[in-house]
Order: sequence, then structure tokens, then C-alpha cells
Amino acid sequence: MNLFRRPGHPYWWYDFTVRGERFRGSTKETRKTSAFGKAATLLAAIAEGKSQTNKKAPMLSAFVVRFMSYVDNAKLADKSKSYLRNGWRLLEQTSIVGMRLDHITPEDVDALPLPGGPYNVNCALKALRRMLHKAEEWGLVAKVPKLKLSKELGRTLRLDQQAEHQLLAAADGLLERGIWTRKMHSTFRDIVVLVRDTGMRNKKELFCARIEDIDWNNRVFFIPDSKTDNGRRFVPLSDRALELLKARCGDRREGWIFTAFSASGHLTTVDRKFRQARSEAGLPEKLVLYCGRHDYGTRVLQGTGNLAVVMRAMGHGSPSTAMKYQHPELEQVRRVLNGTNSHLDSGEASNGTFYGTVTKQ
Repeated sequence: MNLFRRPGHPYWWYDFTVRGERFRGSTKETRKTSAFGKAATLLAAIAEGKSQTNKKAPMLSAFVVRFMSYVDNAKLADKSKSYLRNGWRLLEQTSIVGMRLDHITPEDVDALPLPGGPYNVNCALKALRRMLHKAEEWGLVAKVPKLKLSKELGRTLRLDQQAEHQLLAAADGLLERGIWTRKMHSTFRDIVVLVRDTGMRNKKELFCARIEDIDWNNRVFFIPDSKTDNGRRFVPLSDRALELLKARCGDRREGWIFTAFSASGHLTTVDRKFRQARSEAGLPEKLVLYCGRHDYGTRVLQGTGNLAVVMRAMGHGSPSTAMKYQHPELEQVRRVLNGTNSHLDSGEASNGTFYGTVTKQ
């Protein structure tokens, strides 16, 4: 086995022959000792028939044809397939599509000018990572580089009662000025109220809700299909949610609750209307309709003190996921501190006894 460096390149290259076939390439290592170890491992893998490094890795633009065929035919959830396709849509706008799979490095990926926030960036990176791992599985590359994902921050805002009042007042103003039709106004109002009072996911649950899934007698709504397996659940209906649904459905006993002129026949988005009302109300841009689900989770936990109940109502499978939707009121902490301070001021804890954690010196 021969190790050498190319002029002007920092990496050590290997060159050896196995059963009459020549194998030559970069170890991607700058230290000779590390390069020798990697080359020796590769030599052993080729000798055992576990590697096909003699084949040139294809360019990403060519490989994606095979990968997308795999995605179309694999037993993946529709949401996963859509996520991978969207990731490729973001990647194909960059120069990485013209690179060979075995030449892609973490540095190349970090330099990609991906549009949007952390969620969009991670969508592209996770799709790329999935592609590279499939290429490794299919024997097209020997090693997959480690890709560093962007940090995604959770939502910090709640669509609480005050925000609801401001949004609905803004919607009233848009109706009065003739900017919105009465149907737009009614749909927007009902969506905001139902998101806050049911905690349902916007697109996957609420927008495609059907009348026949409402149990009017028991005052619950059944969600037959959702983002997760735990999402199949019964959601209790508050008094105003029930009255709102009765008024919206009228004499109808089947069909979409929110009908619309779309391919599916039901509402698919209210994003533009929400942005209009939010701007009219002077609310922050980070406030989105989904924040109503966060408000729902926070209020239910505050009222019940039972995390298991919150998980069932919201369709969560783990406490860690459910806790992402909790925004404890700081006022509760303030009341506790004021209460304990008042006890100290009244002399109740002046007997010299210390109750706390003792640290060993």
C-alpha cells in the first residue's frame, strides 16, 4: 500500500491493488498516521467485499433521481416524504448539486446559502444527511460526514385571551372597512376561537375537521387522523366551542366543517388573513396561529395540574414533548415568593431553624 500527497493538497492519498483492481483516492486525513489507519481499514473492507470504493461516486444532481425514486416507493409517512422533497427543493438552489457525493464536506455544507430560518435550514440538511446515508448503504461512498444542524428555538408566545381580543377586534375593523368579506371574518373568528379552546393542530386536524366526527351529546370531537399515532383522540368541547360549531354547521350532519374552493374541498390555510389581522392589531410577527395550541396546553395544565391529561388532550406521546407547550405564568412564581417573604417578615421562621440543602464543605 502506498501513501502520498498531491502537490498543493493537505490530504494523504492511498494507492493499492486488490485482486488485480487498483484503488486510489483521498483519505481526507492530514496526519500520515491517521491516513495509514484509514487506508488500512479500507483495504481490509475491500478485500472482504464490503466496499465498492473503486466506483466513482455520482454527483448529487444525478444521485437524487435514484433517491427520489426510493422516497416515492419506500414505506414512509406522507409527511416524511413531503419533508424530504422540500429539503431537496432547498438544496437544488445551491452549488452543492454539482458536487460528487464523496467530495461533500461539513465545511461545504456550512457554507451553503440556505434561505429561511433554522427550520428550513434543518429541513435541507436532514434531507442531505438522509441522501448521504443511503449512498453509504448502497456502497457509493465509504463514509458520511457529520452535519451540524441549526439550533431551533421553540415558540415563546401564546395566543392568549388578550391576543384573541385584539385579533378579533382587528378582524371587525377589516370587515367594517370592506377589506374582508363577512365569510372571511366569520371563518377567521371561528378558527382563532377553536384553536384556543381545542388545542387542535391547524392544518392536520382543525382545517380538515368533519361534522360527522362531532359527538354533540357527549360534547367531544374525535380526531381520526393526525400527525402522530397518539393524535387519534377525543377532544372535549368548551361551551363556546360547542355553540360556535352548532352555528357553523347548522342543519348539516356531514361534510367539512370549514368548506373552501380548494382541491380538497376544505380550508387549507388562513396565513394571509392572520398576518393582516396581526398587523392591524399591532401584535408581534412571531405570534402565529399555532401559538393558540401553546396557550391551550398551558391553560389546561394550570387548571388540572395533571400532565397526563394534557398529553391525552393534545395527542402527545411523551412528557418532554408536552412540556414544550408549557409557558408557566411568572405571576405564579411571584405570588409564591411574596407569600414566603411575608411569612419571614411576620417572624414565623425566626426560630433559628434552617430548612434547605446543606452543602458539605
